[in-house]
Amino acid sequence: MKNRILLFFKGVAMGAADVVPGVSGGTIAFISGIYEELLNSIKSVDLEALKLLLKGRFADFWAKINGTFLAVLFGGIAVSIVSLSRIVLYLLEHQPILLWSFFFGLIIASIFLVAKEIKAWGVLPIISLVVGAAIAYYITSIGTIADENTSLFYVFICGAVAICAMILPGISGSFILILMGAYQLIFGSIQKTIDGLVASDIGEAFNHFKLILIFIVGCLFGLLSFSRVLSWLFKHHHDTTVALLIGFLFGSLNKIWPWKETITTYTDRHGVVKPLLQENVLPFTYTEITGEPSQLVWAVILAILGFFCVYSLELFSSRKTVKS
Repeated sequence: MKNRILLFFKGVAMGAADVVPGVSGGTIAFISGIYEELLNSIKSVDLEALKLLLKGRFADFWAKINGTFLAVLFGGIAVSIVSLSRIVLYLLEHQPILLWSFFFGLIIASIFLVAKEIKAWGVLPIISLVVGAAIAYYITSIGTIADENTSLFYVFICGAVAICAMILPGISGSFILILMGAYQLIFGSIQKTIDGLVASDIGEAFNHFKLILIFIVGCLFGLLSFSRVLSWLFKHHHDTTVALLIGFLFGSLNKIWPWKETITTYTDRHGVVKPLLQENVLPFTYTEITGEPSQLVWAVILAILGFFCVYSLELFSSRKTVKS
């Protein structure tokens, strides 16, 4: 039971990370020691599993797909996205420096801990790390698509692409949604569905839930296909793959840096002005440019807190391994 409770809260942490543009739920899975089990469990949902389900052999189906693991983990993710998305979005709007600082510390600690997974640093892992960092840096540097496309097929594609990013440490699915112009559409639909249910406006709730359902189908399609590729890479090229993921983490620091200067903006279809291109600046430069406090002391404190949160999780996992 304790293992399931811990797994549930790992899912909660993954869900919270997936809401924040620039942070990946895959990062949380990676640093909490469940990444490969997650990939293998998702990969096990195949034709053989489907045949077991259609034959009514539910126990065998559940065992084959590691159903308890997936149900508890995705339950935590779902609860987190529904309950914490409003809080995280609020912090992202009103306290972005402090939120980014916490995640910056988390990613720095993750890089050091994940590097321990590499058994032997050779030419290929080093090249893989550099390539991963370059890819992540490029993705987090390009501008946002300036408006939303609300067609159901496009929402499906967004789900398939974003979920591939969400299970890659360092590549944020939420940021991919921003690049594709679908971030506000998806997370806004979640909140509007909840608001519609609370207000007993079933028709309004269903209109927004329809988009969420199509997005989920796209996620399932991307997840079931891409997990097989990652699982194969872990099995046959472990060190090179881990080094690539470390590169993704390192390159993603470009997006997570707390202090930014907005270079260009755009106005979305709701008339809201949003950043299009941003440039990282030093804390004191940020104050000079914007006239707002850099919150440097609190930012450092929260970065350290994020760093030690990761190390505490690693310490807890190590003690648990020793006891078992």
